[in-house]
Amino acid sequence: MTATTSTIPTTTVDSSASTVSSTRPASLRRTTLAYGLGAAGLTTAAAAAVHSAGVSFAIDGKMIPLAGFAQMTFLGALIGGVLLAVLNRWSHAPRRRFMQTAVVLTAVSCVPSVGMPPEVASKVALVALHLLAAVIIVPALARHATH
Repeated sequence: MTATTSTIPTTTVDSSASTVSSTRPASLRRTTLAYGLGAAGLTTAAAAAVHSAGVSFAIDGKMIPLAGFAQMTFLGALIGGVLLAVLNRWSHAPRRRFMQTAVVLTAVSCVPSVGMPPEVASKVALVALHLLAAVIIVPALARHATH
């Protein structure tokens, strides 16, 4: 019996800062797009379910279109991704700054939802949809903070 040896190709990983910074943005972009689309779909489905249960999304007599939920959720994800990319580049504590900013921006985005619709159920539903989007998007993006 003869012993055979096989050689398995190995890959070396360069862990220098230039390699990390060149691969991280693509991953952040992918996460932003994927979680933005996922959150847009989930918030739109939730809005449709809430509306079918009888909650009105009418503001000044005009209905918020379901596509509007998807568009604004996706826009929020894009803003979050750009914000984190900027913080990764310029901040000494990007994760902490991102989380602080995301909390503030989420709270600010809820202000019109509290002030505009006349029905309490509409206000609660709109705020809940904002929070649903934030709970999906913010942690996923925060994992891409570099420090």
